[in-house]
Amino acid sequence: MTQRSSGETAVADRPVILTVDDDPGVSRAVARDLRRRYGGRNRIVRAESAADGLDALRQMKLRGEQAAVLLADYRMPRMNGIEFLEEAMDIYPGARRVLLTAYADTSAAIDAINVVDLDHYLLKPWDPPEEKLYPVVDDLMTAWRKSGKPANREAHQTRVVGHRWSAPSSEMREFLARNQVPYLWHSSDSPEGQNLLRAANADGSTLPLVITPDGERMIGPDPAELAGKVGLATIPEQDFYDLVIVGGGPAGLGSAVYAASEGLRTILVEKIATGGQAGQSFRIENYLGFPDGLSGSQLTDRARRQASKFGAEVLTTTEATRLEVNGAARTVVLPDETRISAHSVILATGVSYTQLTQPGCSELAGRGIFYGSALTQAEGCAGQDVYVVGGANSAGQAAVYLSKFAKSVTILVRARTLTPMSAYLAEQIEANDAITARTRTEVVEAHGDKELEALTIMDMSTMETETVPATRMFVFIGAAPRTEWLDGVVARDRRGFVLTGPDLKPGDLETWPLDRPPYHLETSVPGVFAAGDVHAESAKRVASAVGEGGMAVMLVHRYLEKLL
Repeated sequence: MTQRSSGETAVADRPVILTVDDDPGVSRAVARDLRRRYGGRNRIVRAESAADGLDALRQMKLRGEQAAVLLADYRMPRMNGIEFLEEAMDIYPGARRVLLTAYADTSAAIDAINVVDLDHYLLKPWDPPEEKLYPVVDDLMTAWRKSGKPANREAHQTRVVGHRWSAPSSEMREFLARNQVPYLWHSSDSPEGQNLLRAANADGSTLPLVITPDGERMIGPDPAELAGKVGLATIPEQDFYDLVIVGGGPAGLGSAVYAASEGLRTILVEKIATGGQAGQSFRIENYLGFPDGLSGSQLTDRARRQASKFGAEVLTTTEATRLEVNGAARTVVLPDETRISAHSVILATGVSYTQLTQPGCSELAGRGIFYGSALTQAEGCAGQDVYVVGGANSAGQAAVYLSKFAKSVTILVRARTLTPMSAYLAEQIEANDAITARTRTEVVEAHGDKELEALTIMDMSTMETETVPATRMFVFIGAAPRTEWLDGVVARDRRGFVLTGPDLKPGDLETWPLDRPPYHLETSVPGVFAAGDVHAESAKRVASAVGEGGMAVMLVHRYLEKLL
């Protein structure tokens, strides 16, 4: 009988945690974090390609080693993470399987749950590992030690049953994804979807069906109903604050980080999900300090965690319906008449995309026509003809990203050129054979019964129309500030943008009570400031919005010094 040395025995008796990532930096970072916590009782193996990872597993099998957890990056050349995990199942069927994925690829991770019986997926970046990595690996290691059977991947997960062409189902997936709430998606016509509908005594006529982590069944819930069930804060913790920030885009998040870090009692109120339009950007490449670019979701996630770290409260799925001035207090009123009072307010509500009113567009919203990026729809564009409407950066970023999946991407722009778009994006689009830009062109009608099937578009120069096949259209047009809730309180221009500082005219300041003029970002109401796209003549750039958020906090301090 062959005997092994004590060193070989120790290696064989330490279950392996294998990590596979083609990015050496990420690979080293994952292995480092795993080794820090599990290196004493597990062997951490690192591979920089799927092929090397499979070779390592085969060698481990020959040596009689045990593999407990496999972590693979989704985007790898030649063989992606899903394909790697599928082949790894033949070697170590009992190992727990984890997919590392970017925010924009969550739909691929959800699909992998059914393909390779995925136990979990982790969004990159996973910092801090104590919160996002170690609890997941701890649970998987415990399950592996106990039974060797696949872990119950649906335990403690939100599950959604819906139809791919149901607008409410699409909106629910987008809401959960943008708020970074992990969930499992089941098509209503799949066997598992049917089983869940039967268990919920639902006939499928109203979708989606949402099953919360604690097992509660909700049929067709709106985001506000669901938010508290999946761990999102919806109720303020205090009666009075130093600062209320309305809007969670880059300007609002920038304000929250600076205000909370400087000791102000801060609360941020966001209608849908933090990040705003920037949070839906597939890739931002002109943000200072990120030469390789980053997605809007990455920027949003980091900023939100940073604000929370400093103590800022973040409320989601609620919006401001009124602003009241009560002496020195500024009160933001929510839809249920909840009142949040503070010494000061920063308006950072940004702008919203304009809805198309052409025939067929409203009927097919969420069923092939999407406003903003609709990240959860990207994977479904594979092999399809996709249209992007708009000529600004958000439209260009979407077109470049969607071209990785779609058969073709056509940008429709009413202007004569792509001039409003940053030069680097216009150059990428021109060099991309999968993208066609059609200027002086607009949509005149959308066609389809249950889903988008075709578009009628018009050449504005010749007034000629043509009907083209289309399965998805992403719309990025207009910049409506949605500031009607400020009527009669804060001065705005004719388009609804908030006037601040030097843009305020004498007629806007007839009730101004102070002996000083408004500060630079201060509105016609003392102590109420505006930052980002919501104020008139803003720069419409992420960096400037973040900068204005910080500047507004500086002016809040100046205001509070004279008030208190």
